[in-house]
Amino acid sequence: MKFTTATATLFAVTSSVSSVYGFSPIASSSSSLSSFTARRHNASPDATRTFSNTSSSSAASLTMMAGTTFNVGIVGATGAVGKEIVGCLEKRDFPVNNLRIFGSERSAGKKVDTKFGKVTVELFGEDAARECDVVFLAVDGDFSLKHAENICAGDDGAVVIDNSSAFRYKEGIPLVVPEINAETTKGKKLIANPNCTTAIGLMAVWPLHKLFGLSKMVMSTYQAASGAGQPGMDELVEGTRAVLSGERDVAENKIFAHPLPFNVIPHIDKFQENGYTKEEMKVTWETRKICGLADDFPVSCTAVRIPTSRAHSESIVAIFENPVDVAKARKALDEAPGVKLVDDPENLKYPMPLTATGSYDVEVGRLRENIAFDNALEFFVCGDQLLRGAALNAVIVAEAMVDNGALVAK
Repeated sequence: MKFTTATATLFAVTSSVSSVYGFSPIASSSSSLSSFTARRHNASPDATRTFSNTSSSSAASLTMMAGTTFNVGIVGATGAVGKEIVGCLEKRDFPVNNLRIFGSERSAGKKVDTKFGKVTVELFGEDAARECDVVFLAVDGDFSLKHAENICAGDDGAVVIDNSSAFRYKEGIPLVVPEINAETTKGKKLIANPNCTTAIGLMAVWPLHKLFGLSKMVMSTYQAASGAGQPGMDELVEGTRAVLSGERDVAENKIFAHPLPFNVIPHIDKFQENGYTKEEMKVTWETRKICGLADDFPVSCTAVRIPTSRAHSESIVAIFENPVDVAKARKALDEAPGVKLVDDPENLKYPMPLTATGSYDVEVGRLRENIAFDNALEFFVCGDQLLRGAALNAVIVAEAMVDNGALVAK
């Protein structure tokens, strides 16, 4: 099996784009929230991913006119999520006074070109990070556990928005999807960003929960290689190239438990005593916390890694307390901020990773009444997990905290 010219071109483009900065989202209009977050939400890509000059009016501009800008720090800005945080700050016109990027000794001194000017990567230090108004952590849980609380301690500490799992389940620390529970950030200095799978799914589930009252949920996920960061995407691309070129019959695997090209792997994160993986239990635990549900609220998930580069997909069966109405559900999803209804099977339009990649909105479609359970809806969701499931969510959290007064300039 030979590696064709067209295929080679595709993988060369994919590899070069993802290795430099990831797929950049582009702005257009979307549904609105209220106040700061509402107007910021307009910086959202559309299906064609072309710039819309009419969508640039934002509360960020109003905030800057009022003279309020923020000193922003990012730890881990050279990784897949960190790069997207920079991109979201740029695209959404977040009112940045000074952007500081912190890294290890290996990356310190490097120059990073941003909309806010050329930034020199600084060697990370807690004292330097505390000088910022807000710090985004795009690092592993061990790092966050060691440093996050010290960065935000005291009245003079920075607000910290942590993308790791370190504080997601700690009582008193908000776990936030801004369109659902932004109010929990009031008076808080340390905020946890949810698991990407949970964040993407709940964007679709929450409007339906408000309408019909969720009673149970069953989710199956189809998760892209980028869930494992840039190394995961690289392993998929290189492994696929090796197989198609005839260099190998089966791709090598170092990042994933098994070779991912031309395969699916029903195993993400460590297996737990109950037979679920930790990734699957994250959906259960985080759904309960974010939505304010009971500690024993029934949520079940099967998480599967698939050989796509970017954007997670989810098949969701949501069972409700009250009778469902598909037309009302469709209307609620169509009006929900951060959600794009893509549900026209007759014209072959439905959510796909190909169209969700680089989009700020979560695509929802294949909406139908489930025929196996009473009062149940079934639907398919796709979302860019580096954006909606990580970087974008974190930046919208910061915007919401500006809106509610939890984030102020020093």
